[in-house]
Amino acid sequence: MGNSRAGYSLPSFNNLFVVVILVLYPLPTHVDSKCIIFNFGDSNSDTGALTSGLGLYLGPPAGRQFFHKTTGRFCDGRLYIDFICENLKINYLSPYLESSGSNFTHGVNFAVAGVATQMTGVPFPLSTQVLQFLHFKNRTRDLRSKGLGSLISEKEFHDAVYSFDMGQNDISIAFIANLSYPRVVDNIPSILSRIEDAIELVYENGGRKFWIYNTGPLGCLPQTLALRKKNDSELDLLGCLADYNNAAKAFNEQMNKLCDKLSSEYKNATTVCTDMYSIKYDLFANHKEYGFENPLMACCGHGGPPYNYADRITCGQPTATACAVGDRSISWDGVHYTEVANKIAASKILSGKYSNPQIKLTTLCRS
Repeated sequence: MGNSRAGYSLPSFNNLFVVVILVLYPLPTHVDSKCIIFNFGDSNSDTGALTSGLGLYLGPPAGRQFFHKTTGRFCDGRLYIDFICENLKINYLSPYLESSGSNFTHGVNFAVAGVATQMTGVPFPLSTQVLQFLHFKNRTRDLRSKGLGSLISEKEFHDAVYSFDMGQNDISIAFIANLSYPRVVDNIPSILSRIEDAIELVYENGGRKFWIYNTGPLGCLPQTLALRKKNDSELDLLGCLADYNNAAKAFNEQMNKLCDKLSSEYKNATTVCTDMYSIKYDLFANHKEYGFENPLMACCGHGGPPYNYADRITCGQPTATACAVGDRSISWDGVHYTEVANKIAASKILSGKYSNPQIKLTTLCRS
């Protein structure tokens, strides 16, 4: 059913800018259910797509927790989506772009680090990820009768959960381009329109369960603070960049309206929006309750307090160092969250308390 929509085309690789090198290996878990998830997103949920898709390598100390080797995740260990899979008792989601050892029995992860809703320096924007899903579904149908491929049935495609975690990079790129705060906010409707187009295309091709995340507090990331802060007057009460967080809030307000619209229009579907901003901001606001001592400081980086982040001396570079194993940090490398922070985030996601409507993912997945 190779359906496509106007404006969706395969990316050009002319502007590809490679800044990291990564490696991936298959990561099976014990399986007790047939819950299926198709995930679309960026580095917050990329389980190794950038590594496999571009043939790159992300060296130590990434992956030092749990896996004890590099996995292509921008983290010291597991991402929030890994903990969700564990809770659902399904395999970790293999990246769509991984050619060796992938297991797509319980879904596919189309998320790629560095991407946005539109084409950037890294290929595979949201539009391409959805086209990849359509290709996967078509190939699954072709191979199923031969006993090959994932063997996901048409009913299982219909009953699967389609999760979307996208928008953070769009906002960050706008700020990096030195757009004023009002202009950044003016771009938000276009970002959400592309997200809506992606969800609509999945809906037109049979998807009926949508789990949508809003974006987190960008102004609390050590990288943002280290590179973009000019003076302390730009900070909020937690020491985060106010404009970045306000832009994220503006995005999330409009995302809430989009979720209401989708719920109204898709009468035979379930749309759940999860407040990732509140989940992550709580880590910074109440860091002592979670045992985090320096909430705005990267575990792995260079420069020491207050942010331990220096441009071109980032985590994985020979001159960068990581905090001791067992130290509790929110930020792993100045941009991405640590395994311990991801575990807390996942538990809150799974609670259903941060979702509208307040449906648990476990319930949605198996309904």
